[in-house]
Amino acid sequence: MTLTHQEHSAHEHAHGPTCGHMSIEHGDHVDYAHDGHIHREHAGHWDECEPGEHVSHSGHAHEHGAGCGHPAVEHGDHVDYVHDGHRHAAHEGHWDDH
Repeated sequence: MTLTHQEHSAHEHAHGPTCGHMSIEHGDHVDYAHDGHIHREHAGHWDECEPGEHVSHSGHAHEHGAGCGHPAVEHGDHVDYVHDGHRHAAHEGHWDDH
């Protein structure tokens, strides 16, 4: 999965273990959920951590939803569910891997 480099400009808040926003282990970095965005630190600034392409999470039989046991993260116009170090989002009858 390729991540786009989209700087989140005017982001003065410094995320960290005690900042109060949900942290999500994501590959080789940590994302922070904040105001419907997923942020990651990069070269002294904060980027939007978004997938660069549509990646279907095949073979995902688990149905995420309220009470499923996985943290829900508001993300733009949908909800992601944090599961096994990545985020899943419902998309056209399957789950995408964010």
